Order: sequence, then structure tokens, then C-alpha cells
Amino acid sequence: MFLFPWIAIVPEYQRVAVFRLGRVVGYRGPGVVYRWPFIETFVHVDRRVVVIDVPPQECISRDNVPIKVNAVVYFRVEHPDKAIIEVLDYRKATIEVAQTTLRSVIGGSTLDQVLSDRTDISAALQTIIDEATDAWGVKVSRVEIKDLEIPDGLKAAMAKEAAAERERRAMVIRALGEKEAAAQLAEAARLLDQSKNGFQMRYLQTLLQVAEHGNTVVFAPSATEGHAAVSAASFHANAPPSGSETSPAAPHA
Repeated sequence: MFLFPWIAIVPEYQRVAVFRLGRVVGYRGPGVVYRWPFIETFVHVDRRVVVIDVPPQECISRDNVPIKVNAVVYFRVEHPDKAIIEVLDYRKATIEVAQTTLRSVIGGSTLDQVLSDRTDISAALQTIIDEATDAWGVKVSRVEIKDLEIPDGLKAAMAKEAAAERERRAMVIRALGEKEAAAQLAEAARLLDQSKNGFQMRYLQTLLQVAEHGNTVVFAPSATEGHAAVSAASFHANAPPSGSETSPAAPHA
């Protein structure tokens, strides 16, 4: 806004690059700024954060998987004088740099890295784009990967792989549970064997559980007979096989 040929009012979100006789001498603002009539000219530059949507880029990942990637870039002008004299259109130039950098970074990463390490890839994009636009007075503050498009056949294969991985984890958890249960059963059997009346108490508890609903008829031996049967089975299991006799010791010469 110009009040007089030598006075201008610059809003808070803008700066003016000052050209004196065709040469840039810095930038001014915000507020009321003065200039020399017929000697200095102003070029207004917006310093607010600009959000650009990078169009979807068709990329080939390092493991030869076609991917379409879309990103969002946040940047602002830090030095209005550089943004005017160093590049013709800093917005278009920033978009082009973001597109080429996105294709190169995705091409150097595998599909698993793109899917799982989005934060690291976004940080790498932000660093590379910011270094490229720093000479133009443009500061890239943030880059985010917005969307990923994967072929349908690859999606089905990834779903099968995820299902197989979940099944594998379920089998491992089931095996660990059986292992712990076997250890607890072995410990319980050892305690029952050491207790004088432990087997009888366990026997009575089992009968109580079987007859809990009251509509079951159970024919079972007594606790003494059951304990005797278990002892006999244990004796036969530990006895040497039949027909094997211990050979007499050879006499000394």
C-alpha cells in the first residue's frame, strides 16, 4: 500500500526487496517504509508458510517394486532479496526439487523401508530439499509422505505374508504354553509322589469334578487300589527286561 511515492505500508506477513538503481540493497518491513523517489523500487514477497502438494510420482524401489508416492512440502521465504534475484520463480523451483528428490529417495529404499520408516524417509527428504533451496532464501520446514499406492497383486501377497507371520507367532505361543504346562505337571506329579496322602486327595478331587453336575455315574476303583496300580506300573516300568540275567563274575586267575 503506497500513501505517497516515497512511503509504503508493508503488512506483517510481507517484506519488500529494495532495488536502488537496479541493484538490490536488502529488504525492509513490516510497517511504514520509505524509499527514494525515482531511485529505489520495491518488490513485495510473502513470508508466510506455503504448503505445496507434490503430484504423485511413479517410482521404482530398490527391490524393483513400482510405487506411486505423494508428498506434502512446507516452506517459507527467509530472505526475500535472494528469493527475487537468485531464482525466477521460487515456488515452481521448490516443487521441481521436491519431485526429483522424492523419486531419488524412494528409488534408493526398499518397499519395507518405505512402509515402515516413513519418518526417516521424510527427514531425509526435508534435509535434501532444504539444502537445495537454501541458496534461494527458501527454508523447508517439513516434508511428509502423504500417500502410497501399491499394485493390487502385491497387496494380496503382503496380506498372505502377514497372515502366515501371525500363524507362526500363534504356533510359537501355543508351543511355549504346552512347555510351561508340561513343566507344571511334572512338578505337581513330584509333589504328589512325595506326599503321603497326596494321591488320595487328588483322586477325590477328580471324582468331585467329574460328578459336579450330578447326572453322571462313575465306576472307579478305590483310592488304595488306584495307588497300588500306579505303584505296580511304576515298578514294571523301572524293572529290567525279562530274560536278562546278570552274568556271574569271572573268577580271578
